[in-house]
Amino acid sequence: MDFGLRGRTAIVCAASMGLGRSCATALGGEGVKLVVVARRREILERAAGEIRSATGTETVAVVADVTTKEGRDAILAACPNPDILINNAGGPPAGDFRNWDRSDWIKALDANMLAPIELMKSTIDGMIARRFGRIVNITSHAVKAPIAMLGLSNGARSGLTGFVAGLARATAEHNVTINNLLPGTFDTDRLKSNLQALATNTKRPVEEVTQDIRSSNPSRRFGRTEEFGATCAFLCSAQAGYITGQNILIDGGSYPGTF
Repeated sequence: MDFGLRGRTAIVCAASMGLGRSCATALGGEGVKLVVVARRREILERAAGEIRSATGTETVAVVADVTTKEGRDAILAACPNPDILINNAGGPPAGDFRNWDRSDWIKALDANMLAPIELMKSTIDGMIARRFGRIVNITSHAVKAPIAMLGLSNGARSGLTGFVAGLARATAEHNVTINNLLPGTFDTDRLKSNLQALATNTKRPVEEVTQDIRSSNPSRRFGRTEEFGATCAFLCSAQAGYITGQNILIDGGSYPGTF
C-alpha cells in the first residue's frame, strides 16, 4: 500500500533510538523528509546517518531538549511547517510517589505533557491551512492500565491524553488528525530500565522478572520496534484521515479489558 506520504515533512522527537527511531525509519521508508530530534549529539547523528542510508530520504538531525523553549525553537527553525509531528519523550523514572517532590512532577509534566502541547500549538495552524496534518503522540499502555511504580508517567501522560481528546475533534474537519499510540512491553532500553527497577523493588533477579513479564503477555514475547513504527506510519498516511482522537494500544493483547 502506498501511504501517500512521499515528499511530506515530519518532525520526530526522541528519534535516536527505540520507538522514536522506529517511527522515523518507517516514515523515511515512505519517502517522508525527516527532522529527527534528540539530546545526545553522537547517538542522534549516528542514527540519522543510518536512517538516511536505509531509506534514502533527506534526514536532518537537530540536537535539542524539547522540554525547553530554546530546544523547541531550534526544532521549528529546522522544520517550521511540518506535515507530520511525532511527539515522544523518555518516561520519567519509576519509584514510590512518597519520594517525589514538586520538581519531579514538573519534570514529568514538561516532558510528557507540556512539551507535546507546545509543539502542537506551534504547528497545528499551518497544518490546518494546508489541509493536511498528522500528529501522533507516543504515550504508554499505562494510560489504560496504570502501573503503580510509574506514577509520574501515569499522571503526565494521562493529562496529555485528556487534552488531545478535545483538540482532535476540533481539527478533524481540516484533515488534521491527532492520535496517541500506547506501547506495551517493547524491546527497548526503557523496558530494560523498568525491568531492572522492578527486580530491585521485588528483590528478584532481573532475568527472572524479565521472563515472567515476557511469558505473561498473550503473545509470549516483547514487541518489536519495527511493528510500532509501521503502525505509526499508517496513522500518518493519507488513508488514515478518518482516525482521530484515538488511544491505540500496541501491547500484544496484555490489556484485559473489552473497551
